[in-house]
Amino acid sequence: MVTTNRFDVLIIGSGAAGLSLALRLPDHVRVAILAKSNLEEGSTLYAQGGISAVTDPQDTFESHIADTLDAGAGLNKPEAVRFTIEHAPAAVDWLVNLGVPFTRHNHAGDQDSFHLTREGGHSTRRVLHAADATGRAMETTLVSEARRRDNITLLEHHIAIDLITAGKLGLADNRALGAYVLDRTRKRVSAIPARTVVLATGGASKVYLYTSNPDTSSGDGIAMAWRAGCRVANMEFNQFHPTCLYHPQAKSFLVTEAVRGEGGQLRLPDGSTFMERFDERGNLAPRDIVARAIDHEMKRLGAEYVLLDISHRPAPFIREHFPNVYSRCRELGYDMTLEPIPVVPAAHYTCGGVITDMYGRTDLDGLYAVGEVACTGMHGANRMASNSLLECLVFGTAAAEHIGSNSVPRPPNISAVC
Repeated sequence: MVTTNRFDVLIIGSGAAGLSLALRLPDHVRVAILAKSNLEEGSTLYAQGGISAVTDPQDTFESHIADTLDAGAGLNKPEAVRFTIEHAPAAVDWLVNLGVPFTRHNHAGDQDSFHLTREGGHSTRRVLHAADATGRAMETTLVSEARRRDNITLLEHHIAIDLITAGKLGLADNRALGAYVLDRTRKRVSAIPARTVVLATGGASKVYLYTSNPDTSSGDGIAMAWRAGCRVANMEFNQFHPTCLYHPQAKSFLVTEAVRGEGGQLRLPDGSTFMERFDERGNLAPRDIVARAIDHEMKRLGAEYVLLDISHRPAPFIREHFPNVYSRCRELGYDMTLEPIPVVPAAHYTCGGVITDMYGRTDLDGLYAVGEVACTGMHGANRMASNSLLECLVFGTAAAEHIGSNSVPRPPNISAVC
């Protein structure tokens, strides 16, 4: 067992939550970020839709709050919902200042305003996006900024095995002291001490055979927190995204909800529509309602998939708004400008997780959790579309401000016991 250099903050996970937290910490704070694979690889990279925020003068916080509570079946924590939504515009401004290329209107006199799309559960257009690859635009921008910071050490191909805690070492005043980490390149385990540990490991959707998430979404952070004595909650609320492309070579390729937001229709194999029979909002009902409706129809008919049809929109519009989805479909033999594409629901988001407060603090001193790994109360029984990247940013900021403003005692020299 090797003990490495100590850090002030050890962040396990390199998605939007972990990176935004790291970038918000003061420059004098020594930070290490662990990534299981390449730094960019994770759920953020594959997020297509966007980030929801009240930026239109005709929209309101109250409307966004009401939509979120409704989508979550009223099991959300209202204070967490309000906190997140009221801090959304500032989070968007921060991303814009970093250079995230959100799509803007391209017609005369309106080039400076964001193009807003609408997704399931939203009562109006409020989703900012970078074409249909918002997560990739955010992740690459945040990674680029992190690589520029002298106080941030990036440890790619490192897997956290378990948390180091005072209790496990037989010390008094139980708290997080760091983590045991496998260096996949050198094939050795190290103990990395840190004043503060942050779990930003994402969710657990990879436990399902069909999921929109990459291999990194294996529930590691939730398990580590549980073993350290932290409470977890709402683990039964696993969200299925209604529309993943049905193809043997693309079982995890998400088709963004914005396709339905821009007029896409769900159809049965015979071409008839069906969502109006399940919810008055039709194709733009919250994800849980749409996914259950699709599942019901597939089982009723013995069908392997349903169809998503946006071919009635002009081809240039489709290629401009959904370039990545269009390109991937073409690779697999589908042309969404001419025909419907086959889709099925797939596991997408873990609505529960490690219980935290409004600063991301868990039950264990010195341990924070942000992003999908956490249960802040924001989502309730079902996350509304494009509220996930928002939660990552808002709670990443809140945790960074709390960590930066509080002096945490240095961990003891643990090399003798590791």
